[in-house]
Amino acid sequence: MKWTENQLADLGGRTAVVTGANSGIGWFTARELARHGARVVLACRDVERGRHAADKIRGAVQTADLEVVALNLASIASVRNFGDCWTGPLDLLINNAGVMAPRRPVVTEDGFELQFGTNHLGHFVLTGMLLPALLAAPSPRVVTVASIAHHGGAADVLEGNAGTGYHAQHTYSNSKLANLLFAHELQRQASERELALVSVAAHPGVSSTGLVADPQGMGASWVMRTVAPVFVKLFTQSAAAGARPTLYAATQAEPGSYTGPQRLGETRGPIGPARLSSFARDEALGRRLWQISEELTGFRYAWPS
Repeated sequence: MKWTENQLADLGGRTAVVTGANSGIGWFTARELARHGARVVLACRDVERGRHAADKIRGAVQTADLEVVALNLASIASVRNFGDCWTGPLDLLINNAGVMAPRRPVVTEDGFELQFGTNHLGHFVLTGMLLPALLAAPSPRVVTVASIAHHGGAADVLEGNAGTGYHAQHTYSNSKLANLLFAHELQRQASERELALVSVAAHPGVSSTGLVADPQGMGASWVMRTVAPVFVKLFTQSAAAGARPTLYAATQAEPGSYTGPQRLGETRGPIGPARLSSFARDEALGRRLWQISEELTGFRYAWPS
């Protein structure tokens, strides 16, 4: 599909939240949404970096309507505070932020393995906290950013990466599998209740972003912080290209769909339907993960009766 961000429709009058919008794919996503008229809230762990990112967007888009708000997805308290402070309808939520493969096991302040806690549980609670605002919008949409790495995930995703032994890449793969299971279960539950909410997923292929060098993830190693940026720039597509599947999912993709690049094992190229692993297609696994996520976080969605 020869689709680019230039084909986005006018988004004037719509409000979007992009998690992890201070860099990489999140930044390009926020920029393009703002360029096409949306009011964009940059939800960032580091507010100062978020403000710098917003200034860069304003430098490119003089009409940009932006707000930077603190959000630490590794803290359920921070997520709840973000949701409690939200006012007004929300048209679009993009669950983009994430951490990738720290060399050693790390836990969140709530005691969850960092990747499962940040990439999945944080977004699970955030989406639920913002559910009333989403349902107050005429055509609400939630985009959850997954990864081709989800193919390395397995049924032990239900253990929340809390099993014996730590394998950095497998825990990351499980967190991305959890993203897909969540996105599909969210759509199933919304459809079951005949709600207008649309849930979709997307992945960026292999793109040049700061994720690999992030000190919370693989960048905890000085070698990775030094070598990764050079490798990523040489052998991956740009973050702007990586944002296209998310932007398409945010505006045009069919409910319950999964969008990604189509070439070289879905690592780059024009966008289209992405492949799902057998685990990602397992509805029973998705329902069980939802239940476990409720139990772990103590949070339940307030669906309208």
